[in-house]
Amino acid sequence: MRVGQCDGKFVEKRTMIKENISAMSDEHTSWLSALGFYKQELDVVKKRLTEVAGKNSSKEVGAEIEHFENQLAIQKENIDKLIHNINENLAKSAEQAMANSAGYVDAELLKENTRQKESFMTEEKIVNELRQDLNRFLSKWM
Repeated sequence: MRVGQCDGKFVEKRTMIKENISAMSDEHTSWLSALGFYKQELDVVKKRLTEVAGKNSSKEVGAEIEHFENQLAIQKENIDKLIHNINENLAKSAEQAMANSAGYVDAELLKENTRQKESFMTEEKIVNELRQDLNRFLSKWM
């Protein structure tokens, strides 16, 4: 956005969207708590899969267990990456809030927060679907 000219060059003005850091921080805290819970839940389910593997030696069960173990590993890695990204965004938000006495963050950081919210919601959906699939499997073989 061009707003003024200084020595023949246009000076760009960054638009500050009024998103208070405390609202973003609360949202981040909620996401981090949920992701931590999902990670713990995946560990519990992995133990249950191990129990099923010990009781059932058929190839059918073994293939399904391997599939679920792979899915659990992938989702744990995705959760770790998302936690890392949320923590980075939280740190950047805090930096901006300290630099801006009103405690607001700029539009670019707000866009990143929106992307992370979408990533969180996608991960939450995937974990819930995986949980349902695992519960069906476990109820069949336990």
